[in-house]
Amino acid sequence: MIRLSVPFRQALSRLSPMLMLMLSLGCILIGRADQNFADHMRAGLDDVLAPAYMVFSAPIAAAEHGTGAIGHLFSLNEENVQLREENAELLQWQEVAMALQAQNDALQASLHYVPAPMPRFATGEVVADTGGLYDRSVLVLVPPANGNPQSLMGAIAMDGRGVAGRVVEAGARAARVMLITDLNSRIPVSLGAKGGPALMAGTNGPNPALIYWSPGKPPAEGAMVLTSSQGGAFPPGLPVGVVHYNAQNDPVVLPLADLDSLRLLRLFSYPDNLPMLTPIPHIKPATAARHGKR
Repeated sequence: MIRLSVPFRQALSRLSPMLMLMLSLGCILIGRADQNFADHMRAGLDDVLAPAYMVFSAPIAAAEHGTGAIGHLFSLNEENVQLREENAELLQWQEVAMALQAQNDALQASLHYVPAPMPRFATGEVVADTGGLYDRSVLVLVPPANGNPQSLMGAIAMDGRGVAGRVVEAGARAARVMLITDLNSRIPVSLGAKGGPALMAGTNGPNPALIYWSPGKPPAEGAMVLTSSQGGAFPPGLPVGVVHYNAQNDPVVLPLADLDSLRLLRLFSYPDNLPMLTPIPHIKPATAARHGKR
């Protein structure tokens, strides 16, 4: 073991803050000179650390699936929890199917109906949860065979149940997905079968909030929340969640995606010229009464 002399350690302790300050100033100057320096550095670090995250995630996953009698008890408990979740998801998917069927009927009834183009997609494994106190994001390992990684910028991430987030950074082997619960997430959505517009905002909590809905038409409890094509950031009609009023009587969204245990994500790259969803026609009360008299 190398022992440092007392004067040397005192000199080193005095020089350390100065060296760190000079290093920080150097990074600030480089960032001012090159506005994209931070993005390039983060993308490079993600590419370098993605294999390491993959190596460390394997032992953790093995520990989660323990063996033996205790592992069997844990597995039974997990199966019971999974069955309850699947039952709840089936009820949610029933509402999703009803909303999608109504939208499909409206599209087919349109005079100028044109099928939407098929999106490109890439499947990646979630290797790290890089979120912290002020952000909610995950790192996805992208196979190199998917081509140009920059084509994944802005791609919609889905876990098989619903929208999980959107790609905000993409490198050669990894992509960073900002989840819908992130404080910076803002997604235009449509509510229920009528497709009332609203804005879903992340709160860094488990459930995003609903803001800026139509005046006099508050979100209905249990209404399906689908993406809207307003602003051109998202395609229309992707399932997001269900409206729920919390203890403060504020409308929030219960996400369909299992954001707490993401394993695989599909990154969909949609074209820019997506068609708008046709609103579902509703019979006015006066018209319905007139038809009833006949």
